[in-house]
Amino acid sequence: MKWFDNTALTLVIIGAINWGSVGLFSFDAVAWISGGATTILARIIYVLVALSGLWCVSLLFRTEDEIIEHHA
Repeated sequence: MKWFDNTALTLVIIGAINWGSVGLFSFDAVAWISGGATTILARIIYVLVALSGLWCVSLLFRTEDEIIEHHA
């Protein structure tokens, strides 16, 4: 389960950096890499980042015992 948490957190961080670049520079790195914001690849990346963000919400509500159990 630790790898899933780490993967989700990594995707959320990438998404945050991308949104920061959109806000600061009007540059969407995902769209640039995938050939446009409406391409299938870009949409898959956006959905994966969104699902990862939802998964990371669960990190807020885990007890210390659950975290140790999941990462053991």
